[in-house]
Amino acid sequence: MKRELEAGMTHRETRKVERADTAARYGSGTLEVLATPAMIALMEHTALKTVLPCLPEGYDTVGFEVNIRHLKPTPVGKQVECKATLTEVEEKKLVFELEARDEEGVIGKGSHIRYMINQEKFMSNL
Repeated sequence: MKRELEAGMTHRETRKVERADTAARYGSGTLEVLATPAMIALMEHTALKTVLPCLPEGYDTVGFEVNIRHLKPTPVGKQVECKATLTEVEEKKLVFELEARDEEGVIGKGSHIRYMINQEKFMSNL
């Protein structure tokens, strides 16, 4: 039996910053530090993993809104841990609070909204 979606659920993901994750590689900057788009991708992935085990067969979630502040640079080789907390479930709307940290402390935080979708119906509407 699948676990029910409920506010308060959390999930954590950890990733080592690689050269492929840098602003220089993403084209979002020129420095060899964690790119903001890479941090946001980790945050969205962590939010998805929070709820994925609870979704019915044939369902998924899609990102709808991201409101993130990238507070501090993280160099290649450092570990980044992201924590997602599901704060609100309103029918198909899922609201998350997100925080990313490296060994030095908080590097990013904010909120994220995802919507539950039926995969087949979603794809047929493209």
